[in-house]
Amino acid sequence: MNFQVPQFIETEDKIIGPFTIRQFLYVAAAGAISFACFFFMQTWLWIIVTMLLTAISLSFAFLKISGRPLPTILMAALGYYWKPRFYLWKKKEEIQKTGEVASPGFKPLEIMSKLDNLWDQIKTSKNPVPKREKSFQPTIMDRTRSSKERFEMMRKITGEKELAKRIDYK
Repeated sequence: MNFQVPQFIETEDKIIGPFTIRQFLYVAAAGAISFACFFFMQTWLWIIVTMLLTAISLSFAFLKISGRPLPTILMAALGYYWKPRFYLWKKKEEIQKTGEVASPGFKPLEIMSKLDNLWDQIKTSKNPVPKREKSFQPTIMDRTRSSKERFEMMRKITGEKELAKRIDYK
């Protein structure tokens, strides 16, 4: 059974004459506001307001910048100015006690947080970190194996233990 796949899903349908529903609503809203202003303003002021509303509504309806509609760009700009910004790529230069600026990769031991300290211990030491990891105690079954086959108990990242065959290459 063959199915027809839609081809142009990014384009909006022309519903009201040559306009999409969104374009028509922008132009119609400006026309309604202009119509209401006609009864409350003097003629010269109404003409100026109508020209401004027409320019704004037509730019909202038809103007595209880099292939993106103007309302989308304005919403992105408002979001950019309204929301706080957090830059991850800018590293803070740390100042040592002597007043010298440290290089970005170097962290003196006095400045390192407890978490950084623990992470460095885990990365660089072969011994378990005290009060955090349990050292491996071989069981009786491990001791009774032949010397040719050596097995070790491995601990996965999740914490579960697994028996693995050890192969020493010379």
